[in-house]
Amino acid sequence: MKTVLLIGLGRFGRHAAIRLHELGHQVMAVDVEEERVQEITPYVTNALIGDSTRKDFLVSLGIRDFDMCIVAIGDNFQSSLETTSLLKELGAKKVISRACRDVHAKFLLRNGADHVVYPEKQVAEWTAERYSSDLMLDYFSMGEGYSIMEIKVPAEWIGRSISELDVRKKYHINILAIRNDGKLDMQVVPDLVLDGNDTLLVLGKDKEIQKTMES
Repeated sequence: MKTVLLIGLGRFGRHAAIRLHELGHQVMAVDVEEERVQEITPYVTNALIGDSTRKDFLVSLGIRDFDMCIVAIGDNFQSSLETTSLLKELGAKKVISRACRDVHAKFLLRNGADHVVYPEKQVAEWTAERYSSDLMLDYFSMGEGYSIMEIKVPAEWIGRSISELDVRKKYHINILAIRNDGKLDMQVVPDLVLDGNDTLLVLGKDKEIQKTMES
């Protein structure tokens, strides 16, 4: 369990607060708008109305006591930047800030953010990858051109074993796990024969996985 300070309760911040609560973390939620604070109260440990660009307000929260601080302000970049900078100045252990543009991400990183999330860009990239192939079910970028993807078993692989296909050598990808009837099996043995109902969790270069799905 972690203690989290979440600043900004727009759509992104609200979803983040609820999910953190579901995961069992202690969340202190902050926003300048009373209505937003009241709406999130049932889902967090504590919620306060306050201006995060005021140093005295942040000091009163005890910034060093939180495992991480999330700046989810999306409609006012100046406030997001000032809040990020103040949090780091006050000794925040980890600051994660939301960006709405590439240039915002650069400034946030230069002014105290340890990590930056860019929801619109990340979801757009996921959507493009996910729906560019009928075989792909999910996608997670590992960076530097590598990804983990969940894909349907290609038609020509059905009824053949892992060893027969020689996936790593012929397709240059690794099968990490197999899902069947919603159950994930991490034991990928060479003599396992693939079924048309299976889905595969694979790791490799984006281009190699794309080639595999197009084969």
